[in-house]
Amino acid sequence: MCPTVTEFTFELRVCQWAERHWPPTGDSSDKCVLIARQLGTNHRRWDTIVIETDRRRLAERARFGADRLDGDLLRVVRNAPTEWAYYRDVLPEPSYPWRYVRDAIHTATDRGILETRRRGNRVEIRRKWEYPDWVDRIVAIENKPDLDASAARTLTEQLQHDVALALADAVWVATRATGETVEPALLEQLPVETGILTVATDDDRASTDRGTDASVVWHPRSLDRTAVGTRILDRSADNESDLSVARFEYADPEWKATKRLEIAERAYERGWRSYVDSMRPDCRWFSLRSIDGDVLPWCGANACSQSSAECSGRCPSFEPEPPNWRTRGWPLAGGPGAAIKRLLDEQRRRHRIGLGE
Repeated sequence: MCPTVTEFTFELRVCQWAERHWPPTGDSSDKCVLIARQLGTNHRRWDTIVIETDRRRLAERARFGADRLDGDLLRVVRNAPTEWAYYRDVLPEPSYPWRYVRDAIHTATDRGILETRRRGNRVEIRRKWEYPDWVDRIVAIENKPDLDASAARTLTEQLQHDVALALADAVWVATRATGETVEPALLEQLPVETGILTVATDDDRASTDRGTDASVVWHPRSLDRTAVGTRILDRSADNESDLSVARFEYADPEWKATKRLEIAERAYERGWRSYVDSMRPDCRWFSLRSIDGDVLPWCGANACSQSSAECSGRCPSFEPEPPNWRTRGWPLAGGPGAAIKRLLDEQRRRHRIGLGE
């Protein structure tokens, strides 16, 4: 039996709210956003990521396809010349063997985002399109529906890491609205650079069909992504008996710029609806349901919105779809689970402006 309220469900609600209403300041400019979840670096993973851009540059990014460009592909397409040239003469010297660069060139050619030709024993390359500077801002949101003292202490350390590194342009905390005169989150020792959103669902408001709503109770400070960042590796305990020294290292702006672009590319590919890839939509009990205006996964066996950790083949209630469900219609297109994945993928594609059907 899954609990009635989970951090996973809260996270999906925040993603849907951000996709509809970002930015929370109500700015009606021509900005558009991409929302993703559970992305970051080897040292830090954010719950929700908001990529701010505009329609024109998002359409230019769509020329390179729906799949992400990893670091090797970015090196190639961003530095490919407008005229034919030997690849070693125009691409930056890599910190690894050139054969991996050649592999990336062949991959880019196969994906149709780079032109190549062979002149004798040399491989020459030429760009098809200029890779756009399509990312305006990256905003990180940490989701804590129940921000008690213990959760706040853990979250404070994570937020201090985010502020010191300044990889994102701004950091928010989203927590469940309590309706109190002063929200408890304001009383916690969170970094002052961090913004606070109080999130209310229809359950909290006792209304219907309005979906998730959020209010700003503390505005974040903009972080300097162009400055040298500090990566906190270890810190001393906050007491007089601990004489250990905190350990940290610096992150140069070039590394930060590269890492931001890699995160944005992963967000472009995955979006937030990719949660279904880690669940079992092929279970007969799995469905999507509109709950208080938000679309959430629903487990018919346990009558609740389940988390991805609970929805697996190890679930005692798991039952594969009956074979006759998967053979309806022609050509064979799978059962309801496959239809759900197609629906979520189409919704994700719709938010990546410029992708062909």
